[in-house]
Parts: sequence; structure tokens; C-alpha cells
Amino acid sequence: MTDIERADRPKSLSVEHRVVDGVRVVTVQGEIDHDVKDALGEALLREDGTAPPPRIVADLGGVTFMDSSGINVLLAVHRRVSAAQGWLRVAAAREPVLHVLRLVGVDALLSCHPTVEQALRP
Repeated sequence: MTDIERADRPKSLSVEHRVVDGVRVVTVQGEIDHDVKDALGEALLREDGTAPPPRIVADLGGVTFMDSSGINVLLAVHRRVSAAQGWLRVAAAREPVLHVLRLVGVDALLSCHPTVEQALRP
């Protein structure tokens, strides 16, 4: 890929956290690849440093690219929160990201929702 092709792609990952009715909502923007996978995993799991939060919504509406590194992070987070009787849901993924999730079958394991509001519903 040339520098010109990469010119319109975000250079970094931005993450914001909030809690809605006891659910941790992590809003992610940018590209998810090998360079940021550790930061994404920490952002999804971080609460107080002792245990993973039991319920997480990953708002991927601002994600423009995700490779297998991002899928691996989502699966690892899913395993950790499931072991604690919790869940991870994906919300607002753009079509290219959703296509990747469907292609590898992650959508069969993780609940994918068109909006954060729908992902927050019991």
C-alpha cells in the first residue's frame, strides 16, 4: 500500500469509556490492527484493574479498519467476561468491519447490534 492510499486512513486509535446502567460502553475510533491491539484489549477490560467488567458494549461505529488482531482481541475479551458470567456485545460496526466479523463467524459468537442503544437492551 502506498502512502497516498494510506493518506485518508486514521493513524491512531481513540477510545472513550462511559458506563450506562451498569454496562461499560467503549467507543472506539480509528484502525484496529496489530499496532493497537494491546491498547484495545486494555481499554475493553479496564475497570479498576482487578477484574474484567461483566458487561461491555464495544461501539465500533468509528472504526474504519479491523484486521485479525482486532478479532483476536474481541474473542479474548469475550472469553474473559463470559468466564465471569458477563457478556461482550458489538455495536454500530460499519459495513466493512461487520463484513469481516461475519466472514470469520464472530457474529455467531458475539451479539452484533446496529446501534449502541440496541446493544444496551437486556
